[in-house]
Amino acid sequence: MRTAYSVQTVRAAERELMARLPEGALMQRAAAGLAVACAELLGRVSGSRVTLLVGSGDNGGDALYAGARLARRGAGVTAVLLSPERAHRAGLAALRAAGGRVSGDARRDLGRADLVVDGIVGIGGRGGLRAEAARLLSAVGESALVVAVDLPSGVDADSGEVAGDAVRADATVTFGAYKPGLLIDPARERAGALRLVDIGLTLPPDAEAVALQHADVAELLPRPAAESDKYRRGVVGVVAGSARYPGAAVLAVAGALRGGAGAVRYVGPAADAVLARFPETLVHAGPPHRAGRVQAWVIGPGLGDESAALDDVLAAEVPVLVDADGLRFLTPERVRRRGAGTLLTPHAGEAAALLGCGREQIEAARLRSVRELAARYGATVLLKGSTTLVAGASGPVRVNPTGTGWLATAGSGDVLSGVTGSLLAAGLPPLDAGSVGAYLHGLAARRAAGPTGAPILAMEVADHLGEAWRDVWD
Repeated sequence: MRTAYSVQTVRAAERELMARLPEGALMQRAAAGLAVACAELLGRVSGSRVTLLVGSGDNGGDALYAGARLARRGAGVTAVLLSPERAHRAGLAALRAAGGRVSGDARRDLGRADLVVDGIVGIGGRGGLRAEAARLLSAVGESALVVAVDLPSGVDADSGEVAGDAVRADATVTFGAYKPGLLIDPARERAGALRLVDIGLTLPPDAEAVALQHADVAELLPRPAAESDKYRRGVVGVVAGSARYPGAAVLAVAGALRGGAGAVRYVGPAADAVLARFPETLVHAGPPHRAGRVQAWVIGPGLGDESAALDDVLAAEVPVLVDADGLRFLTPERVRRRGAGTLLTPHAGEAAALLGCGREQIEAARLRSVRELAARYGATVLLKGSTTLVAGASGPVRVNPTGTGWLATAGSGDVLSGVTGSLLAAGLPPLDAGSVGAYLHGLAARRAAGPTGAPILAMEVADHLGEAWRDVWD
């Protein structure tokens, strides 16, 4: 599990450690890890050209000390000082002693560099880059690799927000702990490949955000026992589809059947289409409360204006997942008065409607938005998008690390609802069901798209869910 901590928490851990170490030792640890990562990216250090973009804080000191190490290995290292009078003095002296130099022509040195080290702003920075730094970045050659120190300058470490110009790195070397902004878009896609350098910090158990990995998901996945039957494995009810959108019902049922449920009960007008594709489905004309026993409900994909079914499902004393059209009729009061768990799965546009703001506000501040939704509706919220986030009423936000841009295709969200609803029916709490569902859904999409990537259909995502389960368990 990747755990990400706020700037405040990381700073406190650094202060506690520095009090026990010789002066400068912590920076040397960070610089050593940064230099190793840069050397690995270069492949051949001797004879390479490295340009350091050096700000006035400790980030600039890290870059200078790392540059000194690379210079001692034969690299031609040049430092571009954005605030010469405030540059880290000891780091600059170390660079010069190792044979590095201060740039006399920043644009020339950036343009011919093999590797550029971004040490402009540290994790305490706020807002976008200043105009001078942004102009310098425009001079970096197209073939140069860009390595960010701790995080790309110009992004917000705590939220992942980008308010203006920011560095776009090929790799980010971060120290001591991941920061939320490295895991969450729009900052995440500017960070490139992540490398964590252990500098000896002691961090608390409660993080701001976590990203599950295979081992974490394998522990959460329900595994049938010898005495299991279809009812013990969980029965999920699906209320989806309409005369206009029968395919949404088929895709949601596909996800539910592939998501581990023992049985799926479908309620809605698309029964013929569902049975034609999945004859094992149990169908009912409705209303939902007359369809038979279920352990969880999924409602919303392709539902149209059928709000009566939503009233029926929300009255049930089992977990409910609300997606797509079902979200249009929700109010905080309708969700809060439920006794069982509720999982909302909006995309950015639907989240904006739920919060009464613009879509661009959701996309610019995804972490803040998912937390606000969870608090306002008293529910667990899975905010879909380039970084899918899952938030409960308290605790760290879950960040989904799987997926592919090819998932941006019609119907993929319907499949996700089905998968996640099955996990709810199997007994997973909403936070775990949302996290595991998104993880499997993303893995299945990668499988469907193949190693080089290709357009995929939503049904292909459902068809590859079994492989995703095996990937996690193997």
